[in-house]
Amino acid sequence: MKEIKAYIRTEALERTVRALEEAKAPGITVTTVHPVGYGFDANYFTTEERVTKRYWDITKLEIVCADKDVDRLVQVISGSSYTGSKGDGMIFVSPVETAIRIRSG
Repeated sequence: MKEIKAYIRTEALERTVRALEEAKAPGITVTTVHPVGYGFDANYFTTEERVTKRYWDITKLEIVCADKDVDRLVQVISGSSYTGSKGDGMIFVSPVETAIRIRSG
């Protein structure tokens, strides 16, 4: 099993989740996060935001899936959240050693 963590633009969330659902992703966790320092581009913000905004919102998606599904789901995420601009996001894939369903053990 693998865990896919994807950090995407919040404006890409709806189309990305829709694409993952169509691709039969087994389950998706969605969280709003506030990154600091990862490729911050002051030109992305208005003059007022550059002065007042230290944190901005992006969306983190987490999916645990079978090894055989990783490449397909990564392609779905990158294809549906791509704009070609700086700040499109990052995708990380990690091994999952154990998964335990709390209800049934």
